Parts: sequence; C-alpha cells; structure tokens
Amino acid sequence: MSFTSTNPATGEVTATYPDSTPDEIERALEQSVSAFAAWRTVPFTERARLMKQAADILENEADAVAEMLTTEMGKTLSAAKGEVAKCVLTMRYYADHAASLLAEEILPSAASSSGVRYEPLGTILAVMPWNFAMWQAIRFIAPSLMAGNVGILKHAHNVPTTADYLGKLFVRAGFAPGIFTNLFIGHTSLAAMIADDRVAAVTLTGSEGAGRNVGQNAGANLKKCVLELGGSDAFIVASSADMATTIPKAVLGRIQNNGQSCIASKRFIVVKDRADEFIEGFVKAMSEVTVGDPMDPATDLGPLVNSQQREELHAQVEDSVAKGAVLRTGGHKIGEKGFFYAATVLTNVPKDSRGGCEELFGPVAVVEVVENLDEAIAEANASPWGLGGSIWATDPAEIDQAVRGIEAGMVFANAIVSSTPELPFGGIKRSGYGRELSAHGIREFTNVKTFYIA
Repeated sequence: MSFTSTNPATGEVTATYPDSTPDEIERALEQSVSAFAAWRTVPFTERARLMKQAADILENEADAVAEMLTTEMGKTLSAAKGEVAKCVLTMRYYADHAASLLAEEILPSAASSSGVRYEPLGTILAVMPWNFAMWQAIRFIAPSLMAGNVGILKHAHNVPTTADYLGKLFVRAGFAPGIFTNLFIGHTSLAAMIADDRVAAVTLTGSEGAGRNVGQNAGANLKKCVLELGGSDAFIVASSADMATTIPKAVLGRIQNNGQSCIASKRFIVVKDRADEFIEGFVKAMSEVTVGDPMDPATDLGPLVNSQQREELHAQVEDSVAKGAVLRTGGHKIGEKGFFYAATVLTNVPKDSRGGCEELFGPVAVVEVVENLDEAIAEANASPWGLGGSIWATDPAEIDQAVRGIEAGMVFANAIVSSTPELPFGGIKRSGYGRELSAHGIREFTNVKTFYIA
C-alpha cells in the first residue's frame, strides 16, 4: 500500500512514506511488550506530567500542525486549528482526570472487602481514519496511555504526514520508546497484527466495511475491539423550532469538515407545518456557502479528500435525481484543479435511490418532510445506522420526546452532534459498538477486575 499525502485543493502530491518493513513491525511489537511492563507501573502523576508535556508541544506548534492537516486532508484552516485545540484540551483532561476515572471502587458484598479495579490490558492497536486525522487518533491515545496501556497506530494511507508527526510527538515529550508507535502498514500486515498474541485489543474508526473486517479478525482471535463506524444522523426540525438558530446550524451540521464527518447532519427531517420555511431558508443559506481555498479565512467549504470521494458523491447525487429527487441547489463539481463540490440540497429523495439509502460523505443534504414529530422520530429510526441525531425545538416536551425516542448512541438538542472528553461517544446498529471518551471510554481497554476478600 502506498502512503501518499496529496493536497486536495490542488491535486499535488506533497509527501510519500515507505511501508514499514517486517523487521520494523516485529521490533515495534517487541518494544511494546517491554514498554508496557514498565509503563503500567508508572504512577498517574508521572503519566500526567508526560501527557501534559505532549499537549504543550502540540499547542506550541498548533499553527504548523493546522496547516499540515489542511494541506493533507483539505479541511478549512479554521477547522484544523479547532481540531488541534480540541486535542490539546482532551490530552489535558485525561491527564487531570484519569486517576479518578480509574480509581478502585468498593462494592458491598458478603466479603469483608470487595469491589473492582481497572487495570490496563497491554498493547492496543488503533486503526484510524483520515477525516479527523489528529483528533480521532488523540481521542484514542490520551485515555489509553493514561490508563497504562501502550499503543500502536495504523493510520489511513492518505494522511501519513500526520501519522508521522503523532509517532514522534510522544517520544519528543519524554515517553519511552514503545509506549506509542506509528507504523505504515497495509491490510495484510494489519490482519497479522490483530492475530499476534502481543496485541491485546484493537480499536477502529472508519467505514462499515473496514469495521466488519477488523471485527471479524478480532473476534476470530478473541480480542476486545471498539468500532466507531459510519452514520447518517437525523436533524429533526420540530414545530417549535427557532428558525433563526436552526437554519445556520443546519448548514454548519452539513458542511462541517467539508461534509466528511460520521456525525455530520445528513438527513434533515422537518415537520410539515415548518417545512416550507425551513426548506426556503436552508436552500438559500446552502447556496451562499463560500467554496474555495481552505487556507483562506473567508472559505466555508473546502475540497473533498480525493477524486474518488468526489466521484462517488456525485454519482450518488446523479442517481438520486435520475430517480426523481429534486435538486434545490448545488449538485455539481467545481473547478478543474482540486476536488471541490458544491453545497447541495436534495428534496423528495426516493428511498430506493442512492441518496435515499446510502451515507453521503460530503456536503449533500437530504431533506424529508413528515406530518408530525412522531413520524419524524420514526423516520430517523428507519435507518441501519445509529450514531447520533439532533432535535431542534423550544418546547421541552418535544425535546424530551425526541431524546427518548431517537435510536442512537447520542442525541443533542438545539446543538449539532459533537464529541467532548466528558461524555461518551459511540453508536448502535451498523454504526458500531463500544464507547470512546469519558469514564466509559477510558475503561473500554481495561481489565475490570473483581476483588473479594473474605
């Protein structure tokens, strides 16, 4: 597999990295074993000191790292800066809170003393995606290392510069070699690593297909895994919605990260009595989105990550329109250089069209009109995915009904779905299983050990 960084705004190759050799992979696995034996005994205070040093380095280099993310993936520079800041915040959060999140718990029983301890598992293999190349790696690394595990990163093939930076960051901060390692490995080496007895568990953020492969390999080798996969999040507009707030957030929810986010708002489900108002305002706002150079502060929407992603998205739109969907705005490629695509809104999308049954990983919104909130919730749940969803309403009863009724790992009211270190992140159904972040996330890769003293 080729690990090549291509600037999505220009199509120019900016860097290439060779695959890790079998000897390099073997050395990394051996080093992780010896590193874990020492690291698991290091006090939380020392782990926190090192994690904060890594956070300080990243914060000091934030501008350069943001430019790297924009050049490699195409997100706007402002979004890249936000991603770096979020990483720094999360590293410091776990440095400050890991000890309390993993504190021994006393549970009453017939014993004189009993309870649970949270102990590290060992080497965790992380398979990470390109769309949030820094953040999604850090949200694995920070809690896992603070829990006493060690990590090996297999990053996406098109963000090798970010992967290389991450691989060096923690050594620069003072972590011993082997505590965190980046490897440039392909699918064949990945399967072999999952099967290796020196790997204790695996986590993946990525496509449904990748999740199935990793889950099957982990299951065949009786390894714990956490899967955060795709989503087609519903954005429900209820009768009491405040349109002055809802419409701008609808645009942001669809075009954030250039529309390439698993938790992006993708299906906009609107009750009939507010549909005309929402559609008119939403289409107008989407048509006014500024598409252009992601380094330009005036740009709202940068390019898709590569030509394949743009061709796939355009094919989904064309199929939907051919089957009867109404194209309200957008629906076309932009420019001859780079991989730009217009902000797009589709209505009346047939269920058997690609836009009606597939995840749209780009700035294309599907708007559906329903009679009432009951139907909106039912429509939100009529999906194979269950990552997140949002309800837009000012009536507390409508909010409560949606929070209770939407079948997803996360439901947000009057806010687009996002991740934060204090709250668990993950989905149900074909969006995967397990949780990242919060106490739930840091405990995923620990041995929940019961102790009983008679």
